Amino acid sequence: MRLRIHTEPSQGASYDTVLKVARAAEDLGFDAFFRSDHYLKLGDVDGLPGPSDAWVTLAGLARETSRIRLGTLVTPVTFRWPGQLAIQVGQVDHMAGGRVSVGIGTGWFAEEHAAYGIPFPAKRFGMLEEQLEIVKSLWETPAGGTYDFKGTHYQLEGAVAPLRAGDGTRPQIIVGGVGTGKTPALAARFADEFNTAFVTPEKAAELYGRVREESAKAGRDPQSLEFSIIQTVCCGKDDAQVQARDDAFTEQLDGNALRGTPAELVDKLGRFAEAGADIAYLRVLDLHDLDHLELIASEVLPQLP
Repeated sequence: MRLRIHTEPSQGASYDTVLKVARAAEDLGFDAFFRSDHYLKLGDVDGLPGPSDAWVTLAGLARETSRIRLGTLVTPVTFRWPGQLAIQVGQVDHMAGGRVSVGIGTGWFAEEHAAYGIPFPAKRFGMLEEQLEIVKSLWETPAGGTYDFKGTHYQLEGAVAPLRAGDGTRPQIIVGGVGTGKTPALAARFADEFNTAFVTPEKAAELYGRVREESAKAGRDPQSLEFSIIQTVCCGKDDAQVQARDDAFTEQLDGNALRGTPAELVDKLGRFAEAGADIAYLRVLDLHDLDHLELIASEVLPQLP
């Protein structure tokens, strides 16, 4: 199982802070550094120094890291037009030498849309389906070629294939959720990775099974997808340190959080691995506590299957 660091800079973080965490993640041997794509804080935090843009941040990190994968969980379809998103993410992937993934979802945070004058339609699943098709198709259009699309929500005419990494690969697409209906079918059609968030190992196994079923129906090899989870993490060398870190967090941990000593985290992550997870995103709440990352890297990461 590969471990990735996930952050929420909208809760309050400068670029310099985010860069320190990304570099620490790279130096400590984590597989990737991801961030959320939000413009407003959540909960009882000040959110200072203020909002930042996910893809502007990742463009900077693309030039200041060399190994780790970079990406978002999750970029909402409401924030960017699909052609624009394909160009932006493709360019960051080119800047990073082919190390970029993008999670694309419907979005859910109505207040941040109202705050910045961004339309927030009640029905967005159709937008998601069309964005996924457009983005993937644009990235797979031969260099110098053009792409047209006529859908319910978007129409493209003569779109030139975006810049991509020099080796000809495209950014990886992540689709996720907890629904057992439409989302698994969408992942089977478009995703390189299926992610589910804040669930039990049993629920993860159920969802992974549904995605595999839909992949088989679509004539796709289920082994061509990777499967991942995201959970908030709170690790301490002993119970006292676990509690101290928990007390320092500005939000209450849910019952599925990866909370405990290194041995306990190894056990919990092992259950997700048994459920079929190839990747675990560790959602880190305190971006100034780099010792937290060092503990996980030294005492959890080496013990994972």
